[in-house]
Formats: sequence, C-alpha cells, structure tokens
Amino acid sequence: MGGRLLAMANAKALADRLGYRFGFTWSSRDIIDQQSHTVDVVGKIFSADFIDKHWLGETIKVADFGVLGGAAFAPSDLEAAAREGRQRGWICDDFDVLDFFRGQGVQPDRSEALRAFGFAPGVRRALDAAGKCRFPGPMAALHLRSGDIVHGHHRRRLVFADKVIPSTLAKAVVSELSSKGLTTLLVGQDRATLDYVSAQTGALRTDDFGAADFKGEEALSAFFEMALMARCQRIHAGNSIYAVVASVMGEVPCLDISTLFSKPRAAEIIMQELQAHQADYHPLEAAFGYQWSFLSLEDKIDPARARELLEKAQVLDPENDAYDLKLAAAHFREGNYPAGEAMLKSLMISQSRRRSKIPLPMMDILTDRIGGFLTMARDFEVFFAAARAGYPYAMACSAYVLLEVLEDRKSAVEVAARLVKIEPGNAIFRRIRRRVELGKKPKSGRLAKARWRLGRLKTFWI
Repeated sequence: MGGRLLAMANAKALADRLGYRFGFTWSSRDIIDQQSHTVDVVGKIFSADFIDKHWLGETIKVADFGVLGGAAFAPSDLEAAAREGRQRGWICDDFDVLDFFRGQGVQPDRSEALRAFGFAPGVRRALDAAGKCRFPGPMAALHLRSGDIVHGHHRRRLVFADKVIPSTLAKAVVSELSSKGLTTLLVGQDRATLDYVSAQTGALRTDDFGAADFKGEEALSAFFEMALMARCQRIHAGNSIYAVVASVMGEVPCLDISTLFSKPRAAEIIMQELQAHQADYHPLEAAFGYQWSFLSLEDKIDPARARELLEKAQVLDPENDAYDLKLAAAHFREGNYPAGEAMLKSLMISQSRRRSKIPLPMMDILTDRIGGFLTMARDFEVFFAAARAGYPYAMACSAYVLLEVLEDRKSAVEVAARLVKIEPGNAIFRRIRRRVELGKKPKSGRLAKARWRLGRLKTFWI
C-alpha cells in the first residue's frame, strides 16, 4: 500500500503543478498475499468524493498512456505530446519520477498533494487519533521492518538487506538517539522484538499511543503508525516506502543507518549484541543480523570471515539455501573446490528429492533477478572456475547460469553435455542437460511460449 500511496502523491503533485487532471487505479476487491502484503479495497481507503473525482477503475489500457520516469522531462515535452493527441496521459509509477522533472519556478510538492487526498472515514479516524497523541518530548521514529525480508521468503534472496535496520542494532540506535535528546518511537511488525527492545531501552512503542485500537485492521493500523512517524522530528529506516510515505506526510527527513553508524561499525555492534544476547532474539531476527553484517562487509572481508558469518546464520536458519550457495562460493574463492562442491552436491540432491522439475529452488536463487538484482552475481566467476576445474555440481550450476543470466546457450549446452559425460547415470544432470537444451523461456510471444512449453513437455518423455 505504501508504494501505491507514494506513486499517487507523485502523480498528483505533478498534475497539480502542470494543471493536468490526476487519476489513479485501485482494486475494488481485496488483494491478499501479494508479496506478503494486503491491500484494502478502494472504498475502504478513500472517500466517496475522492473516488468519484479521481478513480479510473481497477485497471487502465496501458497502451493509451505514456510513462514518466527514468529520463528527464520538462513541461514543454508533455505539452508537445498532448498536442499530438495520441495518448490519454502519463503513468507515474516510478517512485523517483519527480527527480526527472525539469521545470522552472515552483516544483511539484508531493507532501501537499498527499495531504489533499480524501480518505475514507476509517482512515481519517486513524490519522486523527495519531494527531491527538501526546509525545513526551522530541521524538525520532525507528522503523524495524521485518516481515517477508526477515521472516518470510525474501530472506532467501539476500538483496533486500538495505530495506531493513536489523533489530539486533536497535539498542544501539536508541542509545545514540537518546544522546541527541530524542526519545525513540519503535515501529515494526514483530511484536516480541519491539517489546524486548522497549523493555531494554525505554523506547516507546506505537502500542503506547493506542495502536491496539486498530488491531486486526491492517490498513488502519498502517495509517496510524505512518501518522505517528510523521510527527517525529526524524525517521530512521531502511529503504522502506512505508517510512518514505510517513516522511512525505510529515515533511520530515527519512534517514538510513549510515547517518548514525558506518556499516562496518554497525556490523561490529551487531556482532557484539549477538555474542551477548543472541538467545533474546527470535532465531530469524538473529540470523538476519548475521546476514546483514555479511552483506555489509562482503567486499571487505576474507572468505574465512565470510564463512564464519554465514555459518552462524545457517545454524539459525537452516532452511535458507542462499547460505549454502554463498558458503560454497566462499570455499571456491579460497580454492577449496572439494568443500564447495560437497555443499552444492548435498543441496542439489536434497532439493531434487522434493522437486524433480528443473530449475531447483537453489537454481532460481542463482539466476532470478529481484528488483534488478542478482543474489549471486559477484560469485559467478568462482562457480565457473570450479566448473573449469571439473567439479560436476559446480558445472551444473554454471550451465544454468550461462543459459539464464548470460544467455550463452551454446556454452551452456557444451557444459551440460560434459556434465552428463562425467556422470552419465546421474538423473539430476540429465534433467539439467535437457532443460538447458530447451533454451531460455521466452518472455513474450504466444507462439514462442507455446512452443517452449511443448518442448518442455517432450523432455519428460525422453
């Protein structure tokens, strides 16, 4: 929901600045479990009058609109396009779209635009309740996001660490803010963690201001918490749109952890906290502390230190196969190919017992782009080196990377063929070879997709 609100604020700010009409799309049906988020229907979020004026329905015909963001644009560019009459308007889904605006005079004001939204009575009640809360003095909000990145499926991707300030760093943040004369408001998803940090530091929770009144109403609770954060003098958060919306709402700065600690210092604090109090944290919260520290230091530490951090995370979160892949890479980087190969073999055999189809989950981690990022991008070369040294499970991974990431089908097929030649009786390797020979799945074209699916079906009969 935060991303939708921010995109709408950007679009309305731009429309108001240029004198254009503002419109938005929003579902009239509940959207549940969309990447672990719930979005209420349009009528529960916005007022009837606001919907009548601005709602374009659940969807629009995208082809009728231009897209703003990613490249500079000026009012004259939009005016010229409007005169041509070939499109109905512009889509402003890029969160940074206003950074590309090149106009003289008054700039688009998304805080003013957001304040002009007409909200439904329930949302209005939550915002008003937050506005009436009495703070004990100057406050700073600390957003301890967890959810799918710490406890859910995204923890396997290792590309979202910057979205989260680890809970294992929270005590130090509260102490640092206190030294600046600021009381900390804790905002987050894991109740036990918030209660623990509050009890240890004296930081306040949203529950201390009445958040329990909105229990069971996810959207209203979110608006209440955003409005509370908006009243603070500053917000400390990871790269969270939820926190950014609160920042826009209150016109207060949203700051990352680097304004308090360097990443090496933050990692050091986390290690000290876990050494002394690891048992006080949920295992996945503690594991994320090690993960965050590893990712923050990955370019600065040797493979042995990397393995130490990864192994500690793995003990706490043994189902996270990303740790196995990173540990294998650390072994390869040290030149210990047998140890890395053993990890890949164990993981691949284990996963193939639960899933016969290629790609296996570990192969998805190797090749899937999430938000434009690849979990294992910096490790491909050491996998290729192990493959060139003749280690078959490293070859299996490399063949799939060559196909899916580098789009080098010829090399991928050659590696897969050598793989089967080394172990002709290995059923996993034969399935990988057939999958590689099939080629990369087409992203467009109904006929191309149909042919690819047909080819895949044929492989099951070979």
